[in-house]
Amino acid sequence: MRNSVNRPPTPDAAEDPGKEPTLQEIINIKLIESGEKERLMELLRERLIECGWKDEMKALCRAFIKKKGRTNVTVDDLVHVITPKGRASIPDSIKAELLQRIRTFLVQAAV
Repeated sequence: MRNSVNRPPTPDAAEDPGKEPTLQEIINIKLIESGEKERLMELLRERLIECGWKDEMKALCRAFIKKKGRTNVTVDDLVHVITPKGRASIPDSIKAELLQRIRTFLVQAAV
């Protein structure tokens, strides 16, 4: 596999002759190559800050660290505990906005 900083590994025909990239992989590559993925990530960051999600996650992290003790918590512990709560608490309006932007991109890119 060839690796790139800007996109996921592209299957090499010599390494895996029969494998075609999946639709998800194709879409991901197009999003990255066009720069749309970075724009969507920035939009997501802005929306999460606007709705207070980032502050909420920060408070959850601080509460977890305070409960367990500063020296007894690893980043992996935080990720394991906070990730499910974080994903579940993203407002549906933000998810819908991102989905609509992705759909619009796909129509324009004719994927």
